Amino acid sequence: MPLWKDRKLGLPVKEAVKLFPELERYMDEHGRLDFSNRKVRILYNRAIAKAVFHLDIDYHPRGLVTTPISRYLFLKTFLRGGERVLEIGTGHTALMSLMAEKIFNCDVTATELDDEFFEYARRNVEKNRARIRLIKSDGGIIRGVIPEGERFDVIFSAPPYYEAPTKGVLTEKEGVGGGLYGENFSVRLIDEVLDYLKPGGKVALFFPDKKPLLDAITEKGKELGYSLKDVKFKAGTRWRHSLILTL
Repeated sequence: MPLWKDRKLGLPVKEAVKLFPELERYMDEHGRLDFSNRKVRILYNRAIAKAVFHLDIDYHPRGLVTTPISRYLFLKTFLRGGERVLEIGTGHTALMSLMAEKIFNCDVTATELDDEFFEYARRNVEKNRARIRLIKSDGGIIRGVIPEGERFDVIFSAPPYYEAPTKGVLTEKEGVGGGLYGENFSVRLIDEVLDYLKPGGKVALFFPDKKPLLDAITEKGKELGYSLKDVKFKAGTRWRHSLILTL
């Protein structure tokens, strides 16, 4: 398990400043960082990725500032190592795909829809010397994107769940969830993956702590014949869910 030298899954601020000295200008007199500042969040999470997970990550100026620790905790709920996996929507960081390949020794394929995010993901994969197959999506989820006949042990995603694009948080293409709780993307995903999973294969979805959203996906999963497991975990001050659906 990746840990900082204090045996904790995290990074002291003073160590982050050593990696990115410009962070010091955002510290108060008590040595605390202003995490309301987007640049601070990016630099601090880049420091965690580098120090704890040995990954060199660039963030898109307008992309979600995904946190390495929450993504690692999510992956740990369903990966055991060596699986053939597919990530739907790897985003600009390609962070989870890189962790799956580097930490869990998985054979990774990943898709991304947005042109700029795809380019950032490609660069992150290249500079971390990862063997990840990146596929540019043209708007589909799996059908029409992944060649027919391919099978995976695990398919995972951090799906969009907003009803409409949120300025400064989601791009127009990202905010395509739709539905009362933004669940339509996830409902389509768990339906389409049925043709791409190996027997006993799993789908794992990363969700916020939003019960109506979770209930909507759970109901559809049961209709499709999945067995479901909801693993709730805490990353920082926030609760997150790993919803695991197994054939």
